[in-house]
Amino acid sequence: MYDKPMLSLDQVRRAMDAMLELATKAPDHPLAIAIVDDQGGLVSYMKMDGCRVIPQRMAIRKAYTCAVTGQDSKAYAERLASQGRSVAEMGDPQLAAVQGGVVVLHPSTSVILGGIGVSGLSAEDDEALARVGLEALGL
Repeated sequence: MYDKPMLSLDQVRRAMDAMLELATKAPDHPLAIAIVDDQGGLVSYMKMDGCRVIPQRMAIRKAYTCAVTGQDSKAYAERLASQGRSVAEMGDPQLAAVQGGVVVLHPSTSVILGGIGVSGLSAEDDEALARVGLEALGL
């Protein structure tokens, strides 16, 4: 038997609430937020009113990328670039080699628990907001 750690619904809700609290302070900058499990399966998602379709898709792809690669999406993009490779070579259309996603790791074992992706702001602001959610998970 295996004992597999995973994110709880309560943790995910706290993370979404923390990110939404900040995001809704700037309603003229609509964005999307996604949280996925360790396999990249969607656990929670929201988009603000007026959020365009590309950020909606990218939030999910950023979160997925973090979960399946085990690293933040910016670090993944940098790793590919350093190898002279592109995300298209990976054969997975859900991967996104752009900043704005953070991996969620178990604090003592570094087991991948999931990923958080934000899209709709600048790349740096997307990542900063994702880190607010990461902190709110209480790991």
